[in-house]
Amino acid sequence: MLRQLLALLADGQFHSGDELGQALGVSRAAVWKQLKKLEDLDIPCSSVKGKGYRLQDAIELLDDDVLRSRITYPIDRLDILLDTDSTNTYLFNQASDHMGKRYAALAEKQTGGRGRRGRSWVSPFGKNIYLSLLVTMPGKVADLEGFSLLVAVAVERALVELGIDQVGLKWPNDVYLEGRKLAGILLESAQSQPNYCQVVIGVGLNLSLSDSDAEKIEQPWAALKQYCPDLSRNDVAGVLLNQLLWAVNEFQREGFAPWVSYWAERDIFYRKEVMLSSTNERKQGVVKGVNRKGELLLQTERGIEVVVAGELSVRSVD
Repeated sequence: MLRQLLALLADGQFHSGDELGQALGVSRAAVWKQLKKLEDLDIPCSSVKGKGYRLQDAIELLDDDVLRSRITYPIDRLDILLDTDSTNTYLFNQASDHMGKRYAALAEKQTGGRGRRGRSWVSPFGKNIYLSLLVTMPGKVADLEGFSLLVAVAVERALVELGIDQVGLKWPNDVYLEGRKLAGILLESAQSQPNYCQVVIGVGLNLSLSDSDAEKIEQPWAALKQYCPDLSRNDVAGVLLNQLLWAVNEFQREGFAPWVSYWAERDIFYRKEVMLSSTNERKQGVVKGVNRKGELLLQTERGIEVVVAGELSVRSVD
């Protein structure tokens, strides 16, 4: 009933308790109980005597039919959640029951969204894209080298399809828009059987962020609606999911190798001097692209060094 109530309030206009009750087929008291649940989801809702109830901002709820209309690759299951701790965690908890399946989950809100290196991902209700895809891949987890970079390419391709220019990639798998982070990717995998592993591909993509939401972000950020205010959240999610399914097929056929040059052309640090840092190491050099395994090639005083994915972060020297 809560999703039905949110659908009625999604336009951001006032709706009386009687109107809501009639539409839902329940009493005004039952409507009030559902409205109280909005507080648990941190959805601002106001009431004015004689007018009724309204959300602070109009929202576009995710819609299964619209999403599926944008998907051209096979998918076995698609769940849309009102809220969850993390879509990655949600799918990983069910992975053993879905061996060999392609299973996607999207959430209106995450309470524990995660990025790389244990960072939190700001995930307010009904504003952005919180998407995970569970797939089964042949071979060992070690055979997934370069896959996370191809996932970043898939996100970039989705944005181009949606008409977004100035998209760049940052090693190992972040997506930037005009120099600010737009999307983050988190891959988690497990060796389910000797010859197969399961991978959860998680993507968080900023569509719309309020000033209060942005206060929690510790780096320059971008949101799609700053550039294209009329973008449909469902269109973005559907196109993105379709491109992730493409990436799975592409990696199983060819691996990452055919996309090495494509990555370099879109790498925001390509041929630039950078500082790579981790807890125990700092290394300065010029980015020379990536190899077929998705490892970073860095020109240093000692020549070309290969940097593997891990706890390293890239920051421009300038």
